[in-house]
Amino acid sequence: MEMSFEESLTELEGIVDKLEKGQLSLDESLMLFEKGIKLVRGCDTKLKSAQQKVEQLIEENGHIKEEPFEVKG
Repeated sequence: MEMSFEESLTELEGIVDKLEKGQLSLDESLMLFEKGIKLVRGCDTKLKSAQQKVEQLIEENGHIKEEPFEVKG
């Protein structure tokens, strides 16, 4: 079963914490780094998917019109 965004983020935070402590072997660090990269990519995919699903409702001439949500920045 695929992890939720929140589960992935929690696991990623744990990986970062372990790596920052600097008490792992090089092999363990590389393994966790690789897992972290996979989690980041998965989170990014989920965020992009969520962004595409978000819609803004805009009232236009008394009618509600759905438009894709666009992040400006």
